[in-house]
Amino acid sequence: MAMEQPLTTNTPVRQAIHHPRKRTRWNFKRTWPLHLMLLPAVLLTLLFAYVPMGGIIIAFQDFKPWLGFTGSKWVGWDNFRFMFEYPDSVQVIWNTVLIASMKIVAGLVAPVVFAILLNEVRNSTFKRFSQTLVYLPHFLSWVVLGGILLDMLSPEGGLVNQVLAAAGIEPIFFLGDGDWFRVTVVISDVWKEFGFGTIVFLAALAGINPALYEASEVDGATRLKQTLHITLPALVPMIIVVGTLSLGNILNAGFDQIFNLYNPLVYEKGDIIDTFVYRMGILNGKMSFATAVGLFKSFVAMFLVITAYRMAYKIANYRIF
Repeated sequence: MAMEQPLTTNTPVRQAIHHPRKRTRWNFKRTWPLHLMLLPAVLLTLLFAYVPMGGIIIAFQDFKPWLGFTGSKWVGWDNFRFMFEYPDSVQVIWNTVLIASMKIVAGLVAPVVFAILLNEVRNSTFKRFSQTLVYLPHFLSWVVLGGILLDMLSPEGGLVNQVLAAAGIEPIFFLGDGDWFRVTVVISDVWKEFGFGTIVFLAALAGINPALYEASEVDGATRLKQTLHITLPALVPMIIVVGTLSLGNILNAGFDQIFNLYNPLVYEKGDIIDTFVYRMGILNGKMSFATAVGLFKSFVAMFLVITAYRMAYKIANYRIF
């Protein structure tokens, strides 16, 4: 039986590995099926994410659809100046930051607490059932959940207000009062998404060395002390990463949710940038102004995302690339 010839400097494979251009060509020959699989996703991204960016020019024009990009009057920065002079703009930005901040904080605390509680459950069947149950709402759209919440929170015959009336409490117009609307939006968002966020922290908990708990039991530590001195410190790096990366979404308060729940009664305290852009651009026909607001939001969001990733790398040594 002939022995395999060892790789030498004269072997074509070795030459391809050491020559950059040949190495790239050799790797592509091996991985071309994977590149082919990526091609549809790349084309869709180019078509729906990059090609429409040409419409940014509208933000600097007094755009008229019948005149097009080339025929509309160029106004420079006038739309941006009008954005900051418009009386509703500041309130809308404040609403967006406030609602998004409340969602980030509540959406971070809820999965951490639930993951710790679920980690203490010893019955594996009940544990899997509970995790699946809280995970399911993530797959429901806000169109469906919006209709459910409108019925449940109705001041006239809604299930929640029926329970409050039975307890002797006056009915609350959850979706018609600005302050209650913000609370409702945050709580419903946390209820929908915290099951999905729990997965990350359960994975972090699974990486804790069981010997630490065994040693603490020998030393007489209670379950509370184990949680405070072992579980929580082990979760801190993941909490820092998730919390830091969430800063990039500080201007994304959830268009789908707000759009399906809000009404003119709560515009003052419930209107966010995305719904404001929708009303100004689509309903009122002020496309240039709406594009300027959206472009401003995109630049701020890009800056926040870059800052968040740099903070995550410096604080928790987390990086994607």
